[in-house]
Amino acid sequence: MQYIVFDIETSPLPFDSFSESQQEYLLRNAKDEEEAERKKSDMGLSPLTAQVVCIGMTRISPDPKTNEFKTDRNIAFCTYPPIDEASESDELSVFGKSDRENSKLYKHDQAKYYISDEKWVIQQFWKELAEDRNATLISFNGRNFDAPFLMLRSALLGMRPSRNLMDGTRYNYSRHVDLLDELTYYNLSQYGATRRFNFDFYARAFGLVSPKAEGIDGSKVTEYFLAGKILSIAKYCLRDVSATFELYKIWNKYLNFGKNG
Repeated sequence: MQYIVFDIETSPLPFDSFSESQQEYLLRNAKDEEEAERKKSDMGLSPLTAQVVCIGMTRISPDPKTNEFKTDRNIAFCTYPPIDEASESDELSVFGKSDRENSKLYKHDQAKYYISDEKWVIQQFWKELAEDRNATLISFNGRNFDAPFLMLRSALLGMRPSRNLMDGTRYNYSRHVDLLDELTYYNLSQYGATRRFNFDFYARAFGLVSPKAEGIDGSKVTEYFLAGKILSIAKYCLRDVSATFELYKIWNKYLNFGKNG
């Protein structure tokens, strides 16, 4: 059995790229400028108002000899930030001269980082999934956010996904372990023994190194993206992927009673 652990980072599309009626709808009922800015920030959570800026993926397979897991591939697909070539940050320079119509590759710490336009980035994700259609996906909150975001964003960009990530029902779906669902027993409540916490909280509670430990978290992705700090985002995304698999191993050892192997 092969596993694909994945995570995405997103950022709002430029507000002025929307029509006047769309802008009015997005800011409707905002009582002041502060609330209007909050609504603009929330745009990063919807595929209709945001774009994918990074997809982190790790392919993992069990070693039959040792019964341990081995990493087969560690990749981040990144989207070029909307800045002029003359003002590109040092982080972008590692990819070489900007050519947004073609992908660029950077290798570091046994990981591969690719950068291109958003459509190419999402296409590579679907190609990776098409290589092994029986691979079990592992995510944190993937069924509620990452999966539907990628599905809908693909349609908006004129692409057909290679796999239906929303197959099944809210409480019964196969070949995908969403750890947030598993650790809350599919309960959406914010109260009681199965209340939902963010990933940082779960990671620290289970004694794992949080992906936020190096100073970047999801709230800073847009700031970093606009500043051209795409490698910082990509490395953060892969740290998220790595920590997600560490959390999966804990869940699999102590709480898995038969789902997805």
